[in-house]
Amino acid sequence: MSRAHVTINGKSFPIAPAVPRLTVLDFLRERGLTGAKEGCAEGECGACAVLVARPGVRKPTDWVAVNACLVPVAALDGQEIVTAEGLATPGEAGTPPTLHPVQEEMAVRGGSQCGYCTPGFICSMASEYYRPDRCAHEGTDADAADQAAAEHGANGFDLHALSGNLCRCTGYRPIRDAAFALGEPTGDDPFARRRDQEPPAPVATAYTRDGSTFRRPLTLADALRVLREHPDAVPVSGGTDFGVEVNIRSRRESHVVAIDRIPELRELRVGSDHIEIGAAVTLTEIERRLDGDVPLLAELFPQFASRLIRNSATLGGNLGTGSPIGDSPPVLLALDASLVLADADADGEREVPLDAYFTGYRQSVRRPGELIRAVRIPLPLSPVTAFHKIAKRRFDDISSVAVAFALDIEDGVVRKARIGLGGVAATPIRAHATEAALEGRPWTARTVEDAARELRSAGTPMDDHRASALYRAAMLGQSLKKLYAQNTEAVSS
Repeated sequence: MSRAHVTINGKSFPIAPAVPRLTVLDFLRERGLTGAKEGCAEGECGACAVLVARPGVRKPTDWVAVNACLVPVAALDGQEIVTAEGLATPGEAGTPPTLHPVQEEMAVRGGSQCGYCTPGFICSMASEYYRPDRCAHEGTDADAADQAAAEHGANGFDLHALSGNLCRCTGYRPIRDAAFALGEPTGDDPFARRRDQEPPAPVATAYTRDGSTFRRPLTLADALRVLREHPDAVPVSGGTDFGVEVNIRSRRESHVVAIDRIPELRELRVGSDHIEIGAAVTLTEIERRLDGDVPLLAELFPQFASRLIRNSATLGGNLGTGSPIGDSPPVLLALDASLVLADADADGEREVPLDAYFTGYRQSVRRPGELIRAVRIPLPLSPVTAFHKIAKRRFDDISSVAVAFALDIEDGVVRKARIGLGGVAATPIRAHATEAALEGRPWTARTVEDAARELRSAGTPMDDHRASALYRAAMLGQSLKKLYAQNTEAVSS
């Protein structure tokens, strides 16, 4: 399909003759745009970050930073990319370009040393710079003693926007200084004005090269038809897991079907008895659209990988991979969520409780040709919730153990308990025995001690490079005690 093209820094480039799996990063570098670098090829270092124009949450368009090393260039057919080179304003003949405010602050505050990571930092920082609801507030908490306050500047800059970018030279303080020194975009800023226009519409793509095909159907019906006609086709949404498989494990598929821009998979509705989240709504979009209305999800998001990953990752993808250490399944299990599975056959749709979805290691009840259309969370929500992620790093790490709690406590008695676990079995699981040990009993230290003993025996923890089985079991019991301590402290205060 010679018509396939992508717009980069305002110029159109044909995608052909690139193979469909060629990453945006390699595509850029082959065309002389070498600002973006490959550091890890896994989406963990951010050296490859670029900006993509996507449907906005509060404006028609958001400038979203993504890992170019994980996105196949065929996935951006008809789309619009801006790299670090494209942020500066070109000068007249014989004069240097005018630096973008983000570039200027990084330069004057010493935010760059070797420079390898700098273009990626600049793109992530620019994405936060253009976030429509970022606004300055009185005073500054940038130098506050507690870590939570230090993660936000007086200019409204959220340092979590940079959580997926690594730097081994500057020690981060100059980068933070640059981020917290940024003002508001000016009225004549072309990237700020671009937010008020619609983003490029998704393009129906059927791109084949060297025996490999990339398809982008525009409707759910079309996607299901393609999956029925091509049983070997692999549906891909954000690509944050699939891209790693391609880069690190040399995974090669003859047929990939992109489902990330299908309207039926991108709806988010809050009804009277449930919340329905489309399988292709990104985690960042969910976070900003729900705006804390589901506290357990709000607690999950900052601990789920990095902002760069959350800008592309989806609940559908996280559940579809079936990983026992994914962070969203324990939370959704605690929320009593169910999945809506769509099929091209006469069945149409079926709803499956998440507790019954996983059948084995990376296996589920999803049949060939079925897609996860949406996640349903019943209402009302349990008022006492917590998500405890035990990992070697506070952020941007894989869980050793993940525990999610959702409790209804009335008159000092646990009326309902839901506990989701990850990292302790071949699949994410519910801690049914622990739930039974809590329900109907008083919310006291004695009850919690008994239930924690039960929780320590949940699943079949194993020894691996992340943690020992003994450590995992111990952390399960401690999680419930931690929840009790935090809850009773909050009630007494």
